[in-house]
Amino acid sequence: MTTLAAVTGRFQPVHAQHLELFALALAEHDRLVVAVTNPDTGARHAESTSAHRHTDAANPFTYYERARLLAAALAGAGMGDRSMVVPFDLTRPEVWAEYVPRDAVHYVRAYSAWESDKAGRLTDGGYRVVVVDGDPVAKLDATDIRAHFADGTWRDLVPPATVPVLEDLLT
Repeated sequence: MTTLAAVTGRFQPVHAQHLELFALALAEHDRLVVAVTNPDTGARHAESTSAHRHTDAANPFTYYERARLLAAALAGAGMGDRSMVVPFDLTRPEVWAEYVPRDAVHYVRAYSAWESDKAGRLTDGGYRVVVVDGDPVAKLDATDIRAHFADGTWRDLVPPATVPVLEDLLT
């Protein structure tokens, strides 16, 4: 029987710590669903445990653009043939199983109250969740990567396979 893992996130943009979590999930499971949260502007809502995740500044890439970036990152890391990317609106638990089957095991790296809250929501939604402790000091933050877009020093902060896609998106 094929086992399924899932990792949710905004991936604005995808970076090395995302790839580490994907690899961890695939080390335990046959296939991975990368579930993109905030897939559209209607899915963005203020959260008490995350002051920024709903803002335009924190969501510069569309779902389509993030799917392109994720496909490149997964392929570049040798995980593309075992993975798929889907939209996943965290505000609509009633439709989650239409995108990520209930037997998928969600992997959540918890750096802050937001990730702990997300893990609880997924558990409440009927999923098994593996929480991986994250060191807030060592966290690679997509906000910091985006800040480097203006000065062009972002290339070393993202997976190499995503550089050509980001160059295209940022021009």
